[in-house]
Amino acid sequence: MNRVTLKKNKNQVIFLFKWILYLLSYTLVFLVVSHFFKTFYLDSAHPCIYGFIAVLVIVLLNQTIKPLLVTLTIPITGLTLGLFYPCINLFILKLTDWILGSHFDLQDIWIAFCIAILISIANAFVDYYILRPIMRKVHVYE
Repeated sequence: MNRVTLKKNKNQVIFLFKWILYLLSYTLVFLVVSHFFKTFYLDSAHPCIYGFIAVLVIVLLNQTIKPLLVTLTIPITGLTLGLFYPCINLFILKLTDWILGSHFDLQDIWIAFCIAILISIANAFVDYYILRPIMRKVHVYE
């Protein structure tokens, strides 16, 4: 009984470690990408805090709304051979813009579309070249 509890606690700690590592790395990616575009605004008083909050909102929306959107848009995504999928990411970014109000602003829809694609590419790069090797070193990556 004691071993099962220890293993369960270890898995929870590993999950929490992975989640925090992903959030911090994606916040860094988000902040770097936000500096390249003038029409992409994070509150200049505390950009790191609002960048982290924006990433939290995006993660929550990706876990709740995005699966429904992906399911509903399977026909159009199939017809466009997957080219519609970044539009779902764009919708998530615009929804984050609406939720955070004046602290986060995406003014140009085409720049927001480019940002959605850049964030996806940067997240994939960070995941493959940074996060996976770290997680392998601590023997937790599946």
